[in-house]
Amino acid sequence: MSKTLEAFLSASEIKSFDIGHRKNIKYNIGQYDKKVIAGKEQFSNLELAKTRAAAIKNKSIENLEKYLIEFEANFIKRGGKVIWAQDSEEAVKEALLIMQKANAKTIVKGKSMVTEEVHLNGKLEKNGIESIETDLGEYIVQLRNEAPYHIVTPAMHLSKEDVAKTFNEKKGTPLDWSPEQITHFVRQELREKYAKAEVGVIGSNFIIADIGAIAMTENEGNGVMSMSFPKVQIAIVGIEKVIPSLTDLDLLWPLLSTYGTGQNLTVYNTIYAGPKQPGEIDGPDEMYVILLDNGRSTLLAEPEQRQALSCIRCGACLNACPVYKTIGGHSYGTTYSGPIGSVITPHLQGMQEFKHLSYASTLCGKCTEVCPVKIDIHKLLLFNRRDSVKKGFTTKTENWVWFFWKGAMLKRAKMDKGGAKLKNFMLKQFFKKQWGERRDLPQIAAKSFNQIWKERKEGK
Repeated sequence: MSKTLEAFLSASEIKSFDIGHRKNIKYNIGQYDKKVIAGKEQFSNLELAKTRAAAIKNKSIENLEKYLIEFEANFIKRGGKVIWAQDSEEAVKEALLIMQKANAKTIVKGKSMVTEEVHLNGKLEKNGIESIETDLGEYIVQLRNEAPYHIVTPAMHLSKEDVAKTFNEKKGTPLDWSPEQITHFVRQELREKYAKAEVGVIGSNFIIADIGAIAMTENEGNGVMSMSFPKVQIAIVGIEKVIPSLTDLDLLWPLLSTYGTGQNLTVYNTIYAGPKQPGEIDGPDEMYVILLDNGRSTLLAEPEQRQALSCIRCGACLNACPVYKTIGGHSYGTTYSGPIGSVITPHLQGMQEFKHLSYASTLCGKCTEVCPVKIDIHKLLLFNRRDSVKKGFTTKTENWVWFFWKGAMLKRAKMDKGGAKLKNFMLKQFFKKQWGERRDLPQIAAKSFNQIWKERKEGK
């Protein structure tokens, strides 16, 4: 058993029986579900909207190189600089060189899952640069020295009492402070950081090819602030975020908002098209976009699974998944958790090490049902499982068990051999551990349905 799988099973075991955790998640996802129902009402034909969005993203992925080059050319025309990063090490190295050139001691960072993916904060701190998360949820988990729990809502696993306790321990604030008081405190603290920071860092929801810009959606304004004060700005973005045209946002932004938070549209929607232009008063002196591959080309090379690159990171599949709601986001041990994380992580970080995530699913299909860009997520999980077997990442024991199982399932005469006693013995010998310590193995009936049916027919 790999260390990754062992850690996953251990964490899942703990979280599954953590009543407080289950209570927090049930409440928070319950609130989300109510808002999404209301948010969907803005669409006169939701299925058509999802079909159109899927077509836009599929077109983008199938023509990825074309649109990325178009974006680069248009962004450079306005004085921006584009850097292509093959992996996380290269992305961090390039970002660090920009910061060192700017003599940066402090950076402010808007919410970004891709910077979590490359572990930017920890690597900057090792180089003497303070990295401040400015999204409230991200700020909270940073104080707790935790990774984000969820793609959209990083602190979903915490109650307001948990948050108050965190601020009491880390910042000395009163233990009985309300969420409003804590938010006000954070706002005041971050104002100083925005004014002090030499560099601002963000991710991006979309890369717009035809105008050479990046688009960002948020609710707190922290992303706008992170990109407004510093004179040097860096956006680190996965290459799959590209879309053909500015007009595509007319559909994709409302869908992302509805399925992400249940809103018609988030509060702040901003398009960044490069540094300050001649004659403009506001804007940065320099703006860089680091286009990150980091395994995405590996996924792109898979004809059946490349559809997963269409994901717009709304987090809807996480909120719908019974496994995610039971074991929580941190148990996955990856940047991207839940169903979509289970699909893409084996391709981004290695099938052999992370194939177990594709098995951590009930295959109920709810993830596919709620996806706003119609990714067939549970089918992609099956493709991952198939590929892990084809590549030889299963044990000999497992292979032999399934060989005999298949032989029996394909021929009734073989299935009926041995009787219930032998079958129950085989189940106990080979499947007890897989079935789980807390569940009793099913007992094979003395006679199969086939046998009973045959006897009845012969009796007539």
